[in-house]
Amino acid sequence: MILLLGASGYVGSAFVRHLNARRIDFRPVARRRVDYYNVDHLVQVIRESKASFLINCAGYTGKPNVDVCEAHKHECLMGNAVLPGVIREACDLCRLPWGHVSSGCIYQGERPGGGGFKEDDVPNFCFRTDNCSFYSGCKALGEECLAGADNVYSWRMRIPFSHIDSDRNYLSKLMRYDRLLDVTNSISNMDEFVEACLQSWENRIPFGTYNITNTGAITTREVTDVIKRYLMPDKQYLFFKDEAEFMEQVAGTPRSSCVLDNSKILNSGIQMSDILTALERSLANWIPRENQS
Repeated sequence: MILLLGASGYVGSAFVRHLNARRIDFRPVARRRVDYYNVDHLVQVIRESKASFLINCAGYTGKPNVDVCEAHKHECLMGNAVLPGVIREACDLCRLPWGHVSSGCIYQGERPGGGGFKEDDVPNFCFRTDNCSFYSGCKALGEECLAGADNVYSWRMRIPFSHIDSDRNYLSKLMRYDRLLDVTNSISNMDEFVEACLQSWENRIPFGTYNITNTGAITTREVTDVIKRYLMPDKQYLFFKDEAEFMEQVAGTPRSSCVLDNSKILNSGIQMSDILTALERSLANWIPRENQS
């Protein structure tokens, strides 16, 4: 029995699809029925369900983007920094192993000397470096709340995308916009991310933090080239001159653009496709909103 928090969200819904497809017994725990921030309530649910594992997909991202978090700091702080600590306390009391969906947005750029950030690199896009969005700062605090835990996986996702059209899908966003900022990022195919998370528990790989991204890095311009090749050959994209122009004309808060090293999850025996393969597969099997049941 797996308990799933945040099942109705974008990431949580992907877990629901995969758990159902695998016929794994799970129970979604809805906020309207259980106070996520009450340790006693969580402990009661864990013990009554006799769960063997818990997955936390709950958090606060802001809609349509992280700029909203600047105006809803309380919700952002509670969902991304406080909640992981509350769940940790409940799971520790019940001696329950669990997994937490985290984010690579706590980094900016590449690792000093080149290459992607590794799991034990200190965040450089957080409150302690005073250069981040409120969202990224809270996600970094959430990871600090889990430091030293010996029963949790911290699964870092980076810019999710899939073959299913959605407001939260990175590819869908790029299809809607006409002007973009060309930056280099790691990205995560949603289906591969969820499978890697589930396999980490099934295979009993060591607890700890894992960057679960597709192998490699890619620029915004390269992604739009693939989109044009598969779905939108006539679309013309314009790009901002630099980040300063983007910030001045569009963004209300700094954005994380970063490269993560995924060698730790690969070395555990769990496979992740290279970025280009994952992108091409998603676009070749694209399901627009009007075709979704």
